[in-house]
Amino acid sequence: MSRFIQIVEVGPRDGLQNEKAILSVDEKLDLIRKLETAGARRTEVVSFVNPNRVPQMAGAEEIMDALGSDNGPADRVHSRIGLVLNMRGWERCVSTGCDEANVVVCASDGFGVANQGATVSQQLDTLAAIAERQSIDGGPPITATISVAFGCPFDGEVSEDQVVAIAREAAALGVPEIAIADTIGVADPWVVTKRIEAVRAAAPDARLRMHFHDTRNTGLANAYASVQAGVDVLDASVGGLGGCPFAPAATGNIGTEDLVYMLERAGFETGYDLAALIEIGREISDRLGKAPASSLARAGGFPA
Repeated sequence: MSRFIQIVEVGPRDGLQNEKAILSVDEKLDLIRKLETAGARRTEVVSFVNPNRVPQMAGAEEIMDALGSDNGPADRVHSRIGLVLNMRGWERCVSTGCDEANVVVCASDGFGVANQGATVSQQLDTLAAIAERQSIDGGPPITATISVAFGCPFDGEVSEDQVVAIAREAAALGVPEIAIADTIGVADPWVVTKRIEAVRAAAPDARLRMHFHDTRNTGLANAYASVQAGVDVLDASVGGLGGCPFAPAATGNIGTEDLVYMLERAGFETGYDLAALIEIGREISDRLGKAPASSLARAGGFPA
């Protein structure tokens, strides 16, 4: 196979936001730069949230300022993504020069109020306001992530109709990329396939991206189902780090090294250096004082 699967590295944001250990700005920069050297081309590097609520995400402006002064190899293009939950987050994202803004809309009111202090309807109003502001004043391209798209820790099951309604509104706003996120790791490969088909029908012009957590050991199976359904963009986190401060019992994302191994064994291209990823996963886990969650960080690649 020569099909390229783009893996968006979310370790510096989603991977760190739920950890007890809080890394310094320099430590986060070290992680980001190592990931980019290992092949990450799109990396979610910061979250423009209130650091009083999520102290692990403090220092976003300092991180973006330092990355902006980097002079990487001429043949490498890195897109740095900032997570945005509200208009204040959008303004910070624009002011720091992020290459992309990932605007989150929760699929359930329960999680929306817990995570963002807003209902689904209010979050859609925010997405519309940000899209309007971007069209008038400029700014980074917007992607929309539909979180808890398969299940909510507070409201329970999330229906296909709930997800499709959000995707349809995002498409009507001209959002070019929509991510479907299994925030608490409850999806299975069969429902993943059906939800991709439904969102694709509702937003035929948008590129689809999938975001899986491995809470119940279905993450890689869901990634496989996504690729089989024609999705070419997947999120992953080095070392299998991840979780959400507002989602009880939600654990890490699928490990970037695990996903790269699976795809490249099958003949797909990812552009990542697997050996480097494994080492980064081990190093960042050690720095956080925990055992690596990814399988490859424990077992290594094959052949050795």
